[in-house]
Amino acid sequence: MSYTASPTRYQNMQYRRCGKSGLMLPAISLGLWHNFGHVDQLENCSDILKLAFDNGITHFDLANNYGPPPGSAEENFGHLLQRDFAAHRDEMIISSKAGYTMWDGPYGDWGSKKYLVSSLDQSLKRMNLDYVDIFYHHRPDPETPLEETMSALDLIVRQGKALYVGISNYRPAEAAEAFEILKGLGTPCIIHQPKYSMFERWVEDGLLNLLEEQGVGCIPFSPLAQGLLTDKYLKEIPSDSRAAKSHGALQKNQITKEKIQQLNQLNAIAEQRGQKLAQMALSWILKDSRVTSVLVGASKPEQLADSLKCLDNIVFSDDELRDIESILSGLTMIKP
Repeated sequence: MSYTASPTRYQNMQYRRCGKSGLMLPAISLGLWHNFGHVDQLENCSDILKLAFDNGITHFDLANNYGPPPGSAEENFGHLLQRDFAAHRDEMIISSKAGYTMWDGPYGDWGSKKYLVSSLDQSLKRMNLDYVDIFYHHRPDPETPLEETMSALDLIVRQGKALYVGISNYRPAEAAEAFEILKGLGTPCIIHQPKYSMFERWVEDGLLNLLEEQGVGCIPFSPLAQGLLTDKYLKEIPSDSRAAKSHGALQKNQITKEKIQQLNQLNAIAEQRGQKLAQMALSWILKDSRVTSVLVGASKPEQLADSLKCLDNIVFSDDELRDIESILSGLTMIKP
């Protein structure tokens, strides 16, 4: 059965300007880091994408290594894009990245011009696209000169393979230098993608102010701290949760009695606001005008529908902010 997009898809989504660029992004963007690989059910992926688009989510965030296996998220997205969304390509912002290990040998990792250009060529083939809207360098490379990495991003735009460029996981000093280089090349950086949540707040130590000063957008990933900021862990570690898996990004030893107590205190505030804990965690990030969009993942459509409800209330009272800060004050600032 062919897909017909909802005619009301733009009515309820909020759109925010990405820094000082002309690009507007939805307040909620869909990340395909998990749940879109070959190990996942393709039709479930399709259902998630359709729900997203029907609710005004126009930005779909990928990377070369998303899966598993690496590359499979782009392959699946490309297939569904052609099957279901071909008529809507110009309504979509599609992003990809390179910077982590993708293939063997000296040219499949980090930040050389060879790697970035080759990786994007592969990504475009997997997604059957002529260009991506945003291409990111995924992480800083301590060995490759920053001028080479940034000149690769500039080249990619001039080749017509990306409309905009961004960086991810860069600390303030590294980001400031990258912005300066790109500005000098004539291809300004329009967006930074850092890890940011109630439990990981290093971006507040200079990065957010830098982005505002430089006119660069911000799109945090892992806003729910790998699922910790949900109602899953209010009592114990569920057997089907990420923390119960030995290979998961969230480990059992991270969920202490103290952390569970904090989660319950935060959940009490969320309930007073008429929200679930996860919804409040997303709203808490979106309360900051320096944040352009927040990336959410979803393993099923219902999860995404739940996340979208955070937009119903992104205003916090002074008392709520003070109480939240008091609860979080026992946490150590986590550096990337």
